[in-house]
Amino acid sequence: MLVASNLRKEFSTPAGPVVAIGNISFEVAESAFVSIVGPSGAGKTTLLRCLSGLETPTSGAVTLNGDVVQGPPDGLAVVFQDYTRSLLPWFSVRRNVAFALEGKVPKDEIRKRVDEAVTAVGLAHAKDRLPWQLSGGMQQRAAIARAIAYRPKILLMDEPFASVDAQTRIDLEDLILKVQRQYNMTVLFVTHDIDESVYLSDEVVVLSASPSAVSEIVPISLPRDRDQFHTKELPAYTDLRNKILHLVRGSKWEAVH
Repeated sequence: MLVASNLRKEFSTPAGPVVAIGNISFEVAESAFVSIVGPSGAGKTTLLRCLSGLETPTSGAVTLNGDVVQGPPDGLAVVFQDYTRSLLPWFSVRRNVAFALEGKVPKDEIRKRVDEAVTAVGLAHAKDRLPWQLSGGMQQRAAIARAIAYRPKILLMDEPFASVDAQTRIDLEDLILKVQRQYNMTVLFVTHDIDESVYLSDEVVVLSASPSAVSEIVPISLPRDRDQFHTKELPAYTDLRNKILHLVRGSKWEAVH
């Protein structure tokens, strides 16, 4: 569904060009949940911005359903890490969720989608509140609701749970798995958290240090119905976590189980 082919991204600086992405190629299948991990400075956010059409790669190409991405395409939504800046503070949750749909779909359909989306993320009771009246986790739920109300074919998420506390992060991980199943969405998820990548994903794309390339694409062969207790107690979960950690660190790994 989404294909990155030999992507390279350089930025010009007074000291000369800086290579943010070296050479990256991978594919994301329809309805898959794929995470991207790598060491700090590997260009994960830059990569996501190129994939979403928010940045133009220096060379290489991105295609979505066979069409070359030359700007933010229809059918793609992005959820960013900084939820405090992604919501309009003078709009209620309801208006924030509806905002991307206004002028594009009929009003009755907007109301239906908003109600469905805020219910899906557990915010039906808070849809008339302003963002500052919500906790951080609730604000990020509102940002997710806005994305799914748009009914994207693919959802890109840039470390969306990095700024919330540990318990809220666990709740949001389970929420995004539920939402992905409910809407049969394709999800590409950038994270620093290796445990999170294993728990959520069908595949994990591991990037090397800068200038980044794909070190390995690791299939996650865990039962699809994930559970914070039972999934993380599986020996296979521990092996996958350790393998990806070694790949990120550039060290040798041998399976224990």
